[in-house]
Amino acid sequence: MNVFGHVAALYERERPAYPAGVADAIVAYHGSGPASVAEIGAGTGKGTEVLAAIGAPLICIEPDPRKAGLLKDKVPRAEVYTGTFEQWTPPPGGVGVLGCAMAWHWLDPHTRSSRARDALAPGGVLALFGHRYGFADARHAAAIRSALDSLDPALREPPADWMYHDVMASHMFTDARMQQFHRHLPLTRDPYLALVRTFGPFLTAPPQLRQRGLELLGRVVDDLGGTLTLDLRTTLTLARNGAGVMA
Repeated sequence: MNVFGHVAALYERERPAYPAGVADAIVAYHGSGPASVAEIGAGTGKGTEVLAAIGAPLICIEPDPRKAGLLKDKVPRAEVYTGTFEQWTPPPGGVGVLGCAMAWHWLDPHTRSSRARDALAPGGVLALFGHRYGFADARHAAAIRSALDSLDPALREPPADWMYHDVMASHMFTDARMQQFHRHLPLTRDPYLALVRTFGPFLTAPPQLRQRGLELLGRVVDDLGGTLTLDLRTTLTLARNGAGVMA
């Protein structure tokens, strides 16, 4: 997750916020207001805004000190732990809700589900959510896809429902369910390129490929009239720690 540290301010400015309905859905699934909430990979606080709206005491886990600094300024009432999820020790009895926004794929796939289960109170809720950046216009989607394939065919987003299937495959949680939120977000050329500069595959690519990609995508947006409308799909996966819960 430290790959984002040097673009923390850009990430905070350009990444779209999450729908307010995500917090409502988490509370409704939990069944009441949880006693405590923790967030994995809190970053600069995009997901933290959702979890803070729940109103419970909040612990944010963020390994990068630059992003943790922005987070402390943004959500001063939250307790910020600067370290990895693997280094963090959950409070006795676990937390009522464990959230993770866009950071689940950065965790060790062999241990993330078991660590999450162990961090939750009996009956506690795992809440994973993130955006998938599609396009409202199929012609725009095809043009961007063609441009990215010409750079590197591996530059593809995972399916929107991948976190749900990851949780299901772990067999460590009960009552897993998925909910989606959609909205359209128009972006002109420069804001779109700024957003691209915050994506993990872009940040981990070689510098020359990153520069070529920005130039190519800029030309594509210009050719399409200077504005793209994102079909922003936010997927929320909810599941429950069944340990100690009566059937």
